[in-house]
Amino acid sequence: MSEVVRLCRQIELEGEAMRLALYGYATVASHAFIEQKYSTLWKYQKDLERLMGKEEANNIVVQTYVKVMG
Repeated sequence: MSEVVRLCRQIELEGEAMRLALYGYATVASHAFIEQKYSTLWKYQKDLERLMGKEEANNIVVQTYVKVMG
């Protein structure tokens, strides 16, 4: 698996965790938990930027976030 594919999958998994924390059954997410997830997404975005450039990385993160969060 390429590094780009791995990072995209990690971004998707972090987004899914955030969505479940916000909207899952009987789950109330703490601010700290959500903040940590956003920090992790930021790290993955920076890793993607090093591999493919800022604009492309930003597009991937935004598209993935919209897809996962709805």
